[in-house]
Amino acid sequence: MSQPLTVSSAIDIRAPASAVWDALTNPDMTKKYMFGCEALSDWRPGSSLVWKGNFNGLDMVAVKGNIVSVEPGRSLVYTAIDPNNPAIPDIPENYLTITYDLTEQDGYTRLAVTQGDYNAVAEGAKRYEETMAGGGWTPLLVQIKALLEDVSK
Repeated sequence: MSQPLTVSSAIDIRAPASAVWDALTNPDMTKKYMFGCEALSDWRPGSSLVWKGNFNGLDMVAVKGNIVSVEPGRSLVYTAIDPNNPAIPDIPENYLTITYDLTEQDGYTRLAVTQGDYNAVAEGAKRYEETMAGGGWTPLLVQIKALLEDVSK
């Protein structure tokens, strides 16, 4: 069995964990850094999660998945798939798992994100390469940091 293939990134943000949590779960905030997409869910385990945005004048779901676990202010785990990619069948086995971990200390919150296992999903190597070509999660984490640190000044 091969080793899990994951994308991991982390950043320290000068903001309380509650503010970072809000940035991750508030649709008005996600829209500011996630390619104009709102994260829509009731944030309960088993519930659906959709990332909805407007692309070329069309409202559409860019990513969909399900909430796996929630510890407000500490941890969020969900699954995700691009429902617009016909090369990837929309079955549970093809959903990637995304984990957010928040750790607050000395006026900062460390936001760590892990996404994978790409080895376990259809088109995994290609999906991994596409994610890494875009910088993985690092560009999004930098935007969240800038958003929160600008707001808190």
